[in-house]
Amino acid sequence: MNGKSCWYKLMVVCLFCLLQGHTTTAQIAPEVQKRYNAAVNLLRSGDYERAKTDLNVLIQQRGPLAPYASYYYAIAAFRQRNFAQSRLMLKQLMDQFPDWRKVNDAYYLLAAVSMEMGQYEEALTTIQQISDPALRPDVTKLEQNFIHRITDLTSLKQLNRNFPNDRIIGLALIDLIQRTASDKDDLELSDRLTNRFGVPGVTATQSSTSTVVGTPNQTSQPVTSPTRNSRPKGYYNIAVMFPFRLDEFNAEKRARANQYVYDLYDGIKMAKAKLQEEGITVNVFAYDLDNDANKTLELVNSPAFAQTDLIIGPLYIEPNRIASAYANQNNILLLNPIATSSELVANQPMSFLAQPSMNQQAKKVADYTRSLNGSRRAAIYFGTSRKDSLLAMTYQNELKQQNYTVIDFRKVSGTAQAMADAMQLTGKPTTTRPAATTATINVGHVFFASSNEEDGARMIDALSRRHVMGPLITTASAFDFYRNSTSTFNRKDLYLLYPDFIDTSREPVISFQEQYVAKRNTIPSVFASEGYDMMLFFGRQLAKNGLQARNRSNLHSDTDDYLLSGFDYTQTNENQIVPIVKYEDGRLVKIN
Repeated sequence: MNGKSCWYKLMVVCLFCLLQGHTTTAQIAPEVQKRYNAAVNLLRSGDYERAKTDLNVLIQQRGPLAPYASYYYAIAAFRQRNFAQSRLMLKQLMDQFPDWRKVNDAYYLLAAVSMEMGQYEEALTTIQQISDPALRPDVTKLEQNFIHRITDLTSLKQLNRNFPNDRIIGLALIDLIQRTASDKDDLELSDRLTNRFGVPGVTATQSSTSTVVGTPNQTSQPVTSPTRNSRPKGYYNIAVMFPFRLDEFNAEKRARANQYVYDLYDGIKMAKAKLQEEGITVNVFAYDLDNDANKTLELVNSPAFAQTDLIIGPLYIEPNRIASAYANQNNILLLNPIATSSELVANQPMSFLAQPSMNQQAKKVADYTRSLNGSRRAAIYFGTSRKDSLLAMTYQNELKQQNYTVIDFRKVSGTAQAMADAMQLTGKPTTTRPAATTATINVGHVFFASSNEEDGARMIDALSRRHVMGPLITTASAFDFYRNSTSTFNRKDLYLLYPDFIDTSREPVISFQEQYVAKRNTIPSVFASEGYDMMLFFGRQLAKNGLQARNRSNLHSDTDDYLLSGFDYTQTNENQIVPIVKYEDGRLVKIN
């Protein structure tokens, strides 16, 4: 269905939902009422020509139902796309019944007719006569839908001169100038309008917004919420909603509990500069937002926030829930920068995870282990943090879905010997009978999830003490890559689940680090790299695909200039890129 046919279909659906008959205190003969009801039913059923014939009889009688009949006649003609006839009937209605109590509805319909006929000045003049505040939201949607269709710069500038206080015209003119004009005077006009009206962001599209026509007895109601213009444009506004905690900020102190927030933001700003080199303009607006639901509501409901095209954050659950609801309602992309919970994007079509979720990590590891050997016997161990146990349970569930047998599943901690003693691979050891130290234990693989940097080396030692033979897949966070010797990683069947892996030998990484050190006088953290990548990817996506990510086949990184491993949203709103790395030739190499 094309945009225009969708417009008409939605308009008439709304009309049929609202048609409820007339309201009048005048005495009406039963046969007149019967004819009127029959005409309304014909209109409801789509028999517009017969409806007009019956309505015309009532109009000619000039009785108490005449203004209602005139209005419905105009609707029938509008539905037939006979705009001239609809306009003529509405003019007649206003001339003959200027004091009709629902004349504002007639003004609204006349404005819609004039818009459809391309008579924008008449439409805007008619809109100015509408005095019912209840109609204002629908009038705004009507104007947004049509004014943003105007592609002739001269015509739009003339409308701005004739209606200088109309914000919708002003924003549409800013947008058109930014996209098409290079004349100095036009650009200066755009600057003046921007200072007055702000930057354009929320607009209506031809295909997704409908004229709303109410009956003379009820307030007009929208058929659908206004949607944002999904086409690529010349600039995009990015709202970064992080807990900067500026009231606690000390420029001389780098060891802050929320330093990762500033690192993410530094990376975002560096990506902004990179995007500008590519001809993509993004305006980054930072909002200091902690775990405060009320402040979040106040922020998203502020007029300035309506211009946002992409939200990064918030980082706390309740603010994120509020921001996600706002993003869904207004078709704004929302990016969770560090979260790994699938729940944040479940049933949230506009929300994305920059990081692979635990579900994705578990799935990709399970998929990879199938290539290692044919055994479907696995042992799963995890450290003391909640994150460790959650990932282990997620992985256990994934293996069970793939018909694996999990022969041991438990938390381990402490020394290598303590870990070895805790393993129950061949029967439970006792305090008087230590774990067997001579029998070889073959398993398909061992999975170990730990956030303790000392646990990785201990686990390797523990498995050696228990003579466990089989690949070990462990989280990279279980190792300290600066303190652990290279011999730690020489085990031939050691694989690291490493979502934030950065290959420091690649040219884009070297270049970024040099630029970052020059600007910040410090080595970039992984958070700075993540901030850079996510802004670079989503900025390019906005420029390439517009504000709505509808074609999933394009939602993946197609260049190799990202610092980490890139992005893939072709199947889900969770990033499907999950690096698994191995130590080869003196360095870590991504192998999947």
